[in-house]
Amino acid sequence: MNPTQPCPLIPSEGWTALAADSAQAIPLYDVETIRRIENAAFARLPSFELMSRAGGAAASWLAQHVPQGLLLFLAGPGNNGGDAIVAATHLHQTGREVQVWLTADPARMPADATRAWQDASAAGVPMQTMPATAAWPDGMTAVVDGLLGIGLNRAAGGTIAAWIEHLAQAPAPVFALDIPSGLFADTGAGEPAVRACRTLTFLGAKPGLLTLDGRDCAGIVDIAPLGLDYPPAEAPRAWVNGPALFRHALPARSHAANKGTFGSLAIIGGSTGMTGAPLLGARAAQFLGAGKVHIGFLAPAAPAIDPVHPELMLHPLSELASDAMSALVIGPGMGTDPGARKTLAQLLEDAGRRTSPPSLVLDADALNLLAGDASLAATLSASGLPRIMTPHPLEAARLLGCTVDAVQRDRLAAADALAKQWQAVIVLKGSGSVIAAPGTSASAINPTGNAALASAGTGDVLAGMAGALLAQDMPLLQAALAAVWIHGRAADMLVATGAGPAGLTASELYIPARTILNGLLRGDAR
Repeated sequence: MNPTQPCPLIPSEGWTALAADSAQAIPLYDVETIRRIENAAFARLPSFELMSRAGGAAASWLAQHVPQGLLLFLAGPGNNGGDAIVAATHLHQTGREVQVWLTADPARMPADATRAWQDASAAGVPMQTMPATAAWPDGMTAVVDGLLGIGLNRAAGGTIAAWIEHLAQAPAPVFALDIPSGLFADTGAGEPAVRACRTLTFLGAKPGLLTLDGRDCAGIVDIAPLGLDYPPAEAPRAWVNGPALFRHALPARSHAANKGTFGSLAIIGGSTGMTGAPLLGARAAQFLGAGKVHIGFLAPAAPAIDPVHPELMLHPLSELASDAMSALVIGPGMGTDPGARKTLAQLLEDAGRRTSPPSLVLDADALNLLAGDASLAATLSASGLPRIMTPHPLEAARLLGCTVDAVQRDRLAAADALAKQWQAVIVLKGSGSVIAAPGTSASAINPTGNAALASAGTGDVLAGMAGALLAQDMPLLQAALAAVWIHGRAADMLVATGAGPAGLTASELYIPARTILNGLLRGDAR
């Protein structure tokens, strides 16, 4: 992925929000890369300088976001604890009421953290070593999590795990420094982990803040580069999916256009009892601008018309002119019986023989059929058809021949492996969906969407959106990025109006999705 614009300049207060609608591409750095950035800074700055900057940025950030009242800092045994102590000292010196609770022996802290503790003691900051069962103080307006940093290499245990559990019962919002304690910075695994309302992450954002457990744990994320060059010169592990990655490829709309300009899409699936799945995808495709949308049903008693959207063209699959389609979405409600398997094989063979082959979105049962049949997988490979594949974690595990736990343990690695193995643009769905493409060095993690999408049919809607963009000649990767972002953004808009997260239905996503697409075409991502 090659973002078209640089990252934003950091404002004078020293941090910038990780915004889902950022006009600039936001990079994500793994722990190994962050350590290289730190070491390069240590080589040219005094040893305490980065901690001083981190604590100063945190103090300013907390002063802006936390109302007056007692600020309680939990300082762990490492440098993350030192950052918290420096922040507490700054705020104490400005007259804010603070307390620092140490969760380790200060005599055994690293050198920079020891200095932070000594400076705080000299400044008269109220500090004490406390057990994890301590009663929360009265009048507390926020708790600051400085227990653990990004160096975690195994699940938190012992005293720190007890503190994480205790923090879950805190009577005030939690603000995390660098990363919520217990969360793995590279993967987003977080069991146990602190759940913060807001996180200030240092030097650069980390992938784990956005995927798997990351969004639940991190809350709103802000980035503080600590006075170093931003973005760093190091290559990122991933990018935050957003308009900067796909806006340039969105289909333009000219006055002279006609319905043929924006392609013909067919959604193929809908066996007996599952005809609603392709209907959802087709309706979504229509609202995302496809010129003509067809459905090819497998069910013998499929509907002949969509009374809600009669613009859609419905056919038994045997009567669908699939060779006239510029893109195909295959799989929603398809089933996995022998008839479905035969149908998928025929579709792949026919499409592969076309002079102008269609782009594919392979979803749902098409993925399960491919995962369970080596000859089908070989047919797909031989076809050379351009394709997007949209597995959820269980489907991804089947495609990779591994367990769901293995997929979720490192979602970025799993998406990269799927892209390489299946030579497809991959959308690994879930909280913080990962979009990966073969041959790219950095995938993307999607920041939009919420729990409202945990509802039947939302995956069919996403597949239809991606198919619509492919039908309008968007490249595979940019179509996947845009569809995932718009899909999540539509859910965010609905939840913001009170329509969710509980009870939101897949068919409610179309209208806000259309609004979002047209906003993007006007240059407005908000």
